Amino acid sequence: MTALFLLILATGIAPLVAGLLLLKPATQRAWPAAGSVLLCALAFNLTFFWQELWLVIPKALTPGLHPVLYHNNHDWTGNAPVAELLQGSGAIATLFSGLAFCLIMAMARRISGTWRLFVFWMAFQGLYQSLTQLAIGTQLSGNDMGRALGYLGVGTAGHILLLVLAVAAMALAGGWLARRIPTRNSGYGLLLTALLSVIVVIPFRLPRNLIEVALIPLIVNMVGIGWLVLGMALVRRGAGHGPNEEQPTIMGPALALGGTLLLFQLVLRPGIAF
Repeated sequence: MTALFLLILATGIAPLVAGLLLLKPATQRAWPAAGSVLLCALAFNLTFFWQELWLVIPKALTPGLHPVLYHNNHDWTGNAPVAELLQGSGAIATLFSGLAFCLIMAMARRISGTWRLFVFWMAFQGLYQSLTQLAIGTQLSGNDMGRALGYLGVGTAGHILLLVLAVAAMALAGGWLARRIPTRNSGYGLLLTALLSVIVVIPFRLPRNLIEVALIPLIVNMVGIGWLVLGMALVRRGAGHGPNEEQPTIMGPALALGGTLLLFQLVLRPGIAF
């Protein structure tokens, strides 16, 4: 737990504090748009489900393994040595999801403000859910990526190299995303968006221990927002694109979140066997 705390402090809190200090105070309009909070929460849930899905599918194709997909987890029966390696498949799928939405964001010019912000948060969640898993996996052998690295026999030097690459990728992602934030936002506004979205996400992840339910989205959001805010400071985009931008709607994201919650709790909560 000490290693995890120090890692989050170095890769999340430190860049956040540095970014907030570098941004001009006059640009710090703190209160975020409600639509952005809802879209951030929706993107977290969809990306996390995508990860769980791709943790299950490779196991379903492996002789001797019989996985079950839940709304906030997965499990399996049977034994196969390769199962440890397959614990890394979710993070890889999540990374590709983030990169795919980055491509969409770069190419899609004529979409509404709400859709553009949804694509932005999907790119954010895909990149940082995968990169935080990799970084944590280099320090904690029990997490998904840590188990995959253990199966591959990656040594101490390999763990250090992967940690450096993960942190470098976080920094690059923060700078790239900072240039493409679709709405007016400040460092403090983005921080509040991330924190409020964690509260919205909690009902989707129950029933489990409340600390466990909130810890994963909190870590992902804090690490990602830290690099995003630092990226904003370094590219001098603290005030967003401008005052006339189209703001995200609330109704669409709220309905999407409500439908996702029903799907998670009514369909996925009992478990789907593959």
